Amino acid sequence: MKKVITAIVALVILALMAWGYYENAAHHGHGDAKVNPKETIFEHLGDTYGWEVPFSHTKKIPLPIIAFAKGGGLHCFMSSRVTGGETWDDGGATFKIPHEGDYKGKLVQVLDDGSEYRPWDFSVTKNVLGILIAAALVVLMTMSLRKWYKREGKKGPKGFKGMLELVIDFVYTDTIKPIMGKEAPKYGPYLLTAFFFILTMNLLGLIVIFPGGANLTGNLAVTMVLALITFAVTNFTGTKHYWKDIFWPDVPMALKCPVPMMPLIEFLGILTKPLALMVRLFANMLGGHMVVIVLILLIMVFAQMFGTAVGAGTAIISVLLSLFMLVLDTLISFIQAFVFTLLSTIFISMAHIHEEPKAVTE
Repeated sequence: MKKVITAIVALVILALMAWGYYENAAHHGHGDAKVNPKETIFEHLGDTYGWEVPFSHTKKIPLPIIAFAKGGGLHCFMSSRVTGGETWDDGGATFKIPHEGDYKGKLVQVLDDGSEYRPWDFSVTKNVLGILIAAALVVLMTMSLRKWYKREGKKGPKGFKGMLELVIDFVYTDTIKPIMGKEAPKYGPYLLTAFFFILTMNLLGLIVIFPGGANLTGNLAVTMVLALITFAVTNFTGTKHYWKDIFWPDVPMALKCPVPMMPLIEFLGILTKPLALMVRLFANMLGGHMVVIVLILLIMVFAQMFGTAVGAGTAIISVLLSLFMLVLDTLISFIQAFVFTLLSTIFISMAHIHEEPKAVTE
């Protein structure tokens, strides 16, 4: 019974949020209240200088803007000063966030001649704050489990801590250890950290209200940094035999000299591995978020085309499909975190293969 009630409440909340979004767009948009699906999708999936408030399309929680202006000088102020399209004079430097042009949605400095200049921008944007929140949650989870074992000894935890221990045991004992072997204790902490960090970011992206809602793993820059970390760990700790197999593999001499065909292919393989990690995680998470947003946008599109009654009927179908996609995205969140960890484990283990000693013949 409790599960049924919870499902109904979630359905009502999503329906209210979707319809509230449409009503807000109708009252704050142009005269015909036309909604641009493309602009709306990329606005929600992109990074912003504020955190959206539920049931409102225009109000945002302001975040700190930190920028180095042209000519020197560090400037700090809240994003509410400029997110409405206004310009803000902060100690002699004027800033704004354009709504069109080459710097659309980005902080710019307005120079004396009226031109726009992109300053060094270290602002705490939505994605930056989302990453900090995800990192804090991972630290909190792991430290709570550590505190439990320090206090209770070998007694197994229950509830959330018990589930956390089960996941750790599955990822480390059944995945990392069989692949890495004796190297598992050395690289296990990084691989487990990557798994829980990605999983936390994935799950936070499915929550529609603060502290969730940031499209972190659907951001190519975030997945690129994660892939580059695995790339660095793989190649900076690789053995001599690993590098020998890349630049002088055990293949016929015709494939190595005078044209280094195989060394070139092996070297390109070094670059394609992090690329695969980056694109796989990015594409899967971005696609899931985009499908949910498109389903919600159907409410507004049908309401604009056929009227409010049709929009209300569409809301029921769209929200039901969105709930199904959110459940599917929850499963995908676990799968993609596991796949990233699994591939990282394989790549690192491949860099630590030692050359087998040659058999001595009499």
